[in-house]
Amino acid sequence: MDSSDRRPWTGILENGQDGLLGKVRPLLPGLLIAFVIALASQFIAEHYGAPAMLLALLLGIALNFLSSDPQCKEGIAFAARPLLRIGIVLLGLRISFDMVVSLGWPVVSMVIAGVICTIGFGLACARLFGFQDRVGFLTGGAVAICGASAAMAIAAILPQDEKSEDRLVFTVVGVTVLSTVAMVVYPIIGSVLFGSDQAIGIFLGATIHDVAQVVGAGFSVSNEAGETATLVKLLRVAMLAPVIVAASLIMKAMGSKGREVSGKVPLVPLFVAGFVALATLNSLVTLPAVIVETSVTLSKWCLLTAIAAVGLKTIPKDLLKIGSKAAMLIIGETLFLAILICVVLFALP
Repeated sequence: MDSSDRRPWTGILENGQDGLLGKVRPLLPGLLIAFVIALASQFIAEHYGAPAMLLALLLGIALNFLSSDPQCKEGIAFAARPLLRIGIVLLGLRISFDMVVSLGWPVVSMVIAGVICTIGFGLACARLFGFQDRVGFLTGGAVAICGASAAMAIAAILPQDEKSEDRLVFTVVGVTVLSTVAMVVYPIIGSVLFGSDQAIGIFLGATIHDVAQVVGAGFSVSNEAGETATLVKLLRVAMLAPVIVAASLIMKAMGSKGREVSGKVPLVPLFVAGFVALATLNSLVTLPAVIVETSVTLSKWCLLTAIAAVGLKTIPKDLLKIGSKAAMLIIGETLFLAILICVVLFALP
């Protein structure tokens, strides 16, 4: 066949480096590696009960030498940031206003207060340990809201420096490990302290960091505890958008004064606006179950692939530079949140 008979778009794909294929092709090797790590992590998690997020991160770190390969670098960088933001946007379809109302305002107020107080505690302790405010906000927000997902969302709006990736990785590892420990220990504590499965579910949902561990802990007690814990946890996830919007506004104000912010901070990051828009849509319109389920699945795989990419970009020896003070900070924030929720639950009628 003569070359002149070929379809026009064939020539564009073959010869036009500015075409879609020309832009996507350099991303494929790194994206594929991160996705394969995500698949392996999910397989191990389903068969052995380990947290998929933690596995993806650790497997990524074990294969970090691949990030120095010129063919992989661009795709890994794409997975670690833009793909992460896509996953966060899709989380919005897990949230609706009806979820908030069904819990009752005392519980809603407790969850909101827990998020605000834990972030405030993190900021105060960060200064006490000699860290920048961004460290306290990153760790406190991860503990207060939804663990690894919150850490990645918060890290996406923070000013970037040479230690940003290391802080994110350390935070993700810390909250995931503590969340796994809590999944085993907190149901025992809840059963001792509280007399009803609903109260136990509220305690678990308001204190454990990651969604998967909340579900595991709640349903290990009973169906009622599991459903309540999941609902409370999703309310904490819903706090992600207002917290990030507020933080963006604060950092923009700080940037106007030339304080600690490198570069221009957008008023509201696009991925946060997307998260809020999907949560609002899910609240106002009854979406087909297939759309919601597909979005949740896509979000899960985007986040899992993103955390694998973050691991691939991590140099293990650099994590040791963060030190024991950062570990004490995350542990302290975790204990603070658990004690605060226990005190409030005892005070509620």
